[in-house]
Amino acid sequence: MARPGPGDVAPDFTLPRDGGGTISLSALRGRPVVLFFYPKDDTQACTLEAISFSELADDFAAAGIALIGLSPDSVKKHDRFAKKHNLTVPLAADEEKSVVEAYGVWVEKMMYGRKYMGVERSTFLIGADGVVVRVWEKVKVDGHAREVLDAAKAI
Repeated sequence: MARPGPGDVAPDFTLPRDGGGTISLSALRGRPVVLFFYPKDDTQACTLEAISFSELADDFAAAGIALIGLSPDSVKKHDRFAKKHNLTVPLAADEEKSVVEAYGVWVEKMMYGRKYMGVERSTFLIGADGVVVRVWEKVKVDGHAREVLDAAKAI
């Protein structure tokens, strides 16, 4: 599926989340949302990314910006991951991969010469009206959360 870009309506979803309950994009309408897709709980870069967003969670909240981390891992894995690293960002569990596909981040990847399907680390900044404002593709983790915070505060 094509990746939504600036000006496109962000695909809505309701998914189970860490700590129980669900998280829904449409329920957050009226405030900007930062949706970051990451490949897998408890891997090096994904852990660093989730920690960096958690460290800035109060700054995002103070600016009225909702944060959601999303991967195909289960709620059970998300719960362990969040507890282990004291994460404060809600983690959505997309085990059916419907949301990663709707956002075009479920892609063919290659490691050690082997092709496989996985999540391309990407972040979407969604305006209060539900329209995509900015997309970061193939994210490099270092400094990313701060860059996203600055961009989100500017909309």
